[in-house]
Amino acid sequence: MTGRHIPRKRFGQHFLADAYYLDRIVAAVAPRPGDCIVEIGPGLGALTRPLMAIAGRLTAIELDRDLATMLRAEFTPERLTLIEGDALQTDLATVGPRLRVVGNLPYNISSQLLFHLIRFLPQIEDVHVMLQREVVDRMAAAPGSKTYGRLSVMLQARFAIAKLFDVPAGAFQPPPKVVSAVVRLTPHAATVPAIRDEAVFARVVSAAFGQRRKTLRNTWKGLLNVEEMLALAILPGARAETLSVTDYLRVADFIALREGSFPTRHSGSEAGPGRS
Repeated sequence: MTGRHIPRKRFGQHFLADAYYLDRIVAAVAPRPGDCIVEIGPGLGALTRPLMAIAGRLTAIELDRDLATMLRAEFTPERLTLIEGDALQTDLATVGPRLRVVGNLPYNISSQLLFHLIRFLPQIEDVHVMLQREVVDRMAAAPGSKTYGRLSVMLQARFAIAKLFDVPAGAFQPPPKVVSAVVRLTPHAATVPAIRDEAVFARVVSAAFGQRRKTLRNTWKGLLNVEEMLALAILPGARAETLSVTDYLRVADFIALREGSFPTRHSGSEAGPGRS
């Protein structure tokens, strides 16, 4: 039991309780007065309090009704805007501009939450989240490494990714069975070319890594022929992990142009540890 709340396994609740790591996360976020901070999974409020102390107010998304009740009892509506519900179903477009997203994400839905944030990319200033270390390593992996995959490409196409530091299991109550890590995601500047068609890009990346032991000649069958690959300086005998993010963007843009796609735009109006 943590305080008055018994952590629930179905929500992946492991509460960050070590003051040293809480201070490191706050220092990494470097909140400023007036920042529009959105905390995913505030839990017992261990990170909420120091962030709010500097920013002045905060928006939090909490699925657990009991924890939401505890947070409402501690913080006034003027200081805490509490969204009681699933972060995967939350329309962040309604929260405000220049969002600074913070959270200790549940391991079982961490990738889904990161992909959900992509939908609101134009509104996001930065993201600081804690995840299973293996997931963070995959996010930041370079081409050619064993951990480089679909998650690496999909996120690196939108964000600059920096792994900041590890957090040991003992820093949580109850301790998880894995090591965690804090990572910073910063959207690429407007000078970086946008993805022409989000659906085509996702299709190209998913197909390439869907059977990563096979060559691109096979995984992209129906998307690109050998002549087109060679024209794009892609070796048909190469495998998915050998291509850079830029390579995937070039291929996706080529297919989008060939199919007559118009540039897409992100819009929020379109349809392990899990708490700090």
